[in-house]
Amino acid sequence: MSLRAVLHSRLVLGLCLLLTIAVPIVTMPHLQRVSPWPLVLGLMPWVVGKYVLCPLRWQVLTRTAPQPLGRRWFLRTFAESELLGLLTPGHVGADVWRVHRLTAGGLSRGDALMSVGADRLVGGVGLAVFVAFAATTLPVRMLIVALGVGVVLLVAGLVLRRVRPGLLPSGPAPRPKALAIGFVLAAGYQLTIAGLLLGTVAATGHTLSPLALLGAFGASQLAAAVPGLNGASPRDGALVVALVALGLPWVAAAAAVALKAVLAWLPALALGGLSLLLRRRQLRTAAATA
Repeated sequence: MSLRAVLHSRLVLGLCLLLTIAVPIVTMPHLQRVSPWPLVLGLMPWVVGKYVLCPLRWQVLTRTAPQPLGRRWFLRTFAESELLGLLTPGHVGADVWRVHRLTAGGLSRGDALMSVGADRLVGGVGLAVFVAFAATTLPVRMLIVALGVGVVLLVAGLVLRRVRPGLLPSGPAPRPKALAIGFVLAAGYQLTIAGLLLGTVAATGHTLSPLALLGAFGASQLAAAVPGLNGASPRDGALVVALVALGLPWVAAAAAVALKAVLAWLPALALGGLSLLLRRRQLRTAAATA
């Protein structure tokens, strides 16, 4: 099934939503109370971090296209990609859509891949640094994994230079200033993630240290190598285990992670879905005019 077919498939969207909502339905009756206000307070800054700071980071790390892509373009495209990411295992649909939109905007395929890859790398390093700041022992393993990924990418680049040079970027790599700005934006996004986790945990009637929560989130990223759907992935399961290790009951930990997965759908459907509908209407209008 193509990416476009997945996007317009009501069956796929319905199954993903049902799977994401199933865990809260099972776990919520076992909790004494669930307060909505911590969810709202945690969601608001996270939406800013995810749909403003992350697109700005991506824009900073992207080489200018022949026809410059404005800030609004990056905000809309990132929101669309997040909706596709929730619909596909391992969030892979987000990267595929971003590469597609960049190439449609005039960038070569190699430059588009470098743009998305640099954004992912800066975000991953920012996460590792924040987890290290949270005083957990697991970031050392995360850094080793990141270093291994870097070595693999370097070897792959050398191979592609000989076999498929057209897939390599034609422009220069991001400058140090752009990387520095990207790391600052990545740090701001990590703070909003801590706020969202703090809100979902508080909604179940429990409290944990924000740094401990961020450390648990970073530890769960080690399981991200195994793809899965939003709310039912190995990474979500690892986050539940990490929260239990911090002292949360199993039911509360599962409910907090499930709430986090459900909340991710709200802005994705509102922002990404609306942008895709508007883009589809524009294409139909242009086709009718032609």
